[in-house]
Amino acid sequence: MKRRKLDDPELYLNRHIQWLAFNRRVLEEARDRSNPLLERVRFLAITANNLDEFVEIRVSSFLQKIEHGAQSISADGLTPAEELERVSEEMHRFVKEQYKCWNDELLPALAKHQIRVLPLNQLSSNAAQTAKNFYDRQVYPMLTPVTVDPTHPFPHVLNKALSIAFLLKKRKRASEKPVFGVVTVPRALPRILRVPTGNGGLHFVFLQDLISRYAEKLYRGYEILASAAFRVTRNSNLYLEEEEARTLLEAVDSQVAQRRKGEAVRLEIEAGAHPEIVSHLVSTFELDESLVFRVEGPVNLQRLFNLYDDTPRPDLKFSSFVPRHVQIGHDADSQFEVLRRQDVLLHHPYDCYDTVVNFLQTAAHDPRVLSMKQTLYRTNSDSPVARALLAAAGKKEVAVVVELKASFDEVSNIRWARSFEDAGVQVFHGLAGLKTHAKLALIVRRDPDGKIRRYAHLGTGNYNPSTARFYTDLSLLTSDDRITSAAHDVFNFLTANAEKAHYRPLLVAPKDMAKTVITLIDREARHAKRGRPARIIAKCNAVVDPPVIRALYRASQAGVEIDLIVRGQCTLVPGLRGVSSRIRVRSIVGRFLEHSRIFHFENGGEREVYLGSADWMPRNLYERVELLFPVKDDELRERLSKEILPAYLNDTQKARVLGSDGVYTRLRGDARGKRRGFSVQEYLMKAVHPQGVNGSGKSAQRHSALAYTGVEAGQGPEELTELLDAEVQDSGNATV
Repeated sequence: MKRRKLDDPELYLNRHIQWLAFNRRVLEEARDRSNPLLERVRFLAITANNLDEFVEIRVSSFLQKIEHGAQSISADGLTPAEELERVSEEMHRFVKEQYKCWNDELLPALAKHQIRVLPLNQLSSNAAQTAKNFYDRQVYPMLTPVTVDPTHPFPHVLNKALSIAFLLKKRKRASEKPVFGVVTVPRALPRILRVPTGNGGLHFVFLQDLISRYAEKLYRGYEILASAAFRVTRNSNLYLEEEEARTLLEAVDSQVAQRRKGEAVRLEIEAGAHPEIVSHLVSTFELDESLVFRVEGPVNLQRLFNLYDDTPRPDLKFSSFVPRHVQIGHDADSQFEVLRRQDVLLHHPYDCYDTVVNFLQTAAHDPRVLSMKQTLYRTNSDSPVARALLAAAGKKEVAVVVELKASFDEVSNIRWARSFEDAGVQVFHGLAGLKTHAKLALIVRRDPDGKIRRYAHLGTGNYNPSTARFYTDLSLLTSDDRITSAAHDVFNFLTANAEKAHYRPLLVAPKDMAKTVITLIDREARHAKRGRPARIIAKCNAVVDPPVIRALYRASQAGVEIDLIVRGQCTLVPGLRGVSSRIRVRSIVGRFLEHSRIFHFENGGEREVYLGSADWMPRNLYERVELLFPVKDDELRERLSKEILPAYLNDTQKARVLGSDGVYTRLRGDARGKRRGFSVQEYLMKAVHPQGVNGSGKSAQRHSALAYTGVEAGQGPEELTELLDAEVQDSGNATV
């Protein structure tokens, strides 16, 4: 067989189409009857939120490239214009499926449980009066109607703001041409209103229907010929000239303010909208017809988050999940003593993120701690992590690298950066042209024996306790001098651009990570050729980097068995004879967002496992400061290789397998929930127990780490379930 060139476009799937395929897998969860009904509603809202960000960033970038005449070619051989055409076609198909799910599946299912979203003309007299009173007292005073004429230009419509367009005619001037009216709905108003019922059910109305119904009060003297809710999505990319900006903080702050005024890239409007309204909006926003989406239902399905939140039906939601609390010691001295003796690995959300927060809070208040350094990419608005750093300010040396360009979290990060500066914290914003995405904290402490030691937290996820409740991530707490010394050098790189040739044992992007990852893959190929144990298992969010994919193809050709567990985009084509026949790709979408990155290399029997913040995609490998860190402890490495990864490979309930045609097939074969199968997330949740197991040293860590033995890749769900039943006893808390 003739050997194919590994840069052949036919060996690559389109990354943007594959992202839309990921969002389709989320939509499958909305259609999956085995999920609780209100969780299905929430999954549908998530798909709308995901699509918004895709349009704001990715579709905007296509339009910008086309406008600038860029002739770049994607790995699968498409120009920006060709990519945009394919993406817009796929988006239209996807939006139709979203509304079919809402109208044909979720609305009828909700009605069976006496939960109804109703038009105003179907409300009882009591409910209708409640809605009118709400409009008169809370909505009407906040609305600003506009008629578009020579003295009243078309108002600026903010990014993603709900708006209502009107076609109006003066009652006393019936012969004049209709005029155009616009009302932008303030974001402070709820998008859905609960109204009383007489039968014990739950009835809701959408705000847009309420405003349209009583619009004559806004436009007195006009006859309303037609109305339609619409929503405009704008370009939300930040374009910064960092070298010319006085400070990066001020530059980002200014650009965020401009984001709401970016050029329009998508129009969503009710399907029955009057043609004159649609024509006027398309002309005003200068949009191509391919980016106009006529929707058969409520504009902006994100508002269904409100329906989920405002419906007090716990029986229609996931049962509550309480993570295991892992306590490291009982005070500062014992906490750091434990970490001098052993590494601690936490698997969130199954292990509570409070352990990480407590580690940082303990350090902040410990008089023996001399300094604290930390990176912050995304965190919550009332972050206990950030507050711990503020508490440490003035008592010890504190330095924080705040990434100001974390997409859609810029405002929060700017606020924290200014709070840090006011408290006397040294604030840095990383390196020009590179986002700081690494998850790293470094503590320097003078221990009771008088020695100065370093302690580190390294993670795969953000320092955000809120998202840590539903993102799967891993945390490593260690005092390993090789790792903490390298972490110190990474901070020098971030704060002073003090470069080293390497940061071993850490892999650091953009310095050496891409090169080293390819070297590790090529090493597996050499092992396979020599008949040694060779295998790669990679769990991450995306695999789209062509050099890494070519290395994986070479490894497959050499005989390496490769399993990729990729939540989102994967542009590698698996199962091709002579190229990727030994590569298998699966994606798992479920209750928790799979966010952890785990990279297993068999290495001739001397296996190595890396964790970190980076996916195998260009932005992570070449455009950000990222970390991959090795798991050195034998027990913890075995936990990852023999329990966690095999469980993911055995999932038959939430896993979808990628075929060589670019299509994902659900292993269960039935999205209607007739067969349950094995779920890795349920397996890991069941391993969290209500009664405590106390102890010390590695035996206690073994309990908290779920370090069961004997679970090899290839064992089926029955074997995993037997191990779970046999080996796991009730232990909802662990003290290390």
